[in-house]
Amino acid sequence: QVQLMESGGGLVQPGGSLRLSCAASGTIFEISGMGWYRQAPGKQRELVAAITSGGSINYAGSVKGRFTISRDNAKNTVYLQMSSLKPEDTDVYYCHAEIRRTLISPRVTYWGQGTQVTVSS
Repeated sequence: QVQLMESGGGLVQPGGSLRLSCAASGTIFEISGMGWYRQAPGKQRELVAAITSGGSINYAGSVKGRFTISRDNAKNTVYLQMSSLKPEDTDVYYCHAEIRRTLISPRVTYWGQGTQVTVSS
């Protein structure tokens, strides 16, 4: 069993900051890619930021320069530091990880339960 547990969402004023965390737990042999997606009601889930096990990073254009993704491989945790937040960043944010549970297991994509981020005055 593998779980992704997110934390750090909430309500923040425009221009403010929030830090999201996502910790993977359970039987884990290897985590390759980790990242964050977001989804508004009635819309498709979209990539916000992703980071490989080697540290290569990809950001959505709308968050470049404002959001920073990082990971702690020893803790199986990925973070998203969000700054200069805008009302249009309001969404449910989902953590994502590609995990192999054992040496011979296939790589499987896991998702967190989602955390609400609301940017409003």
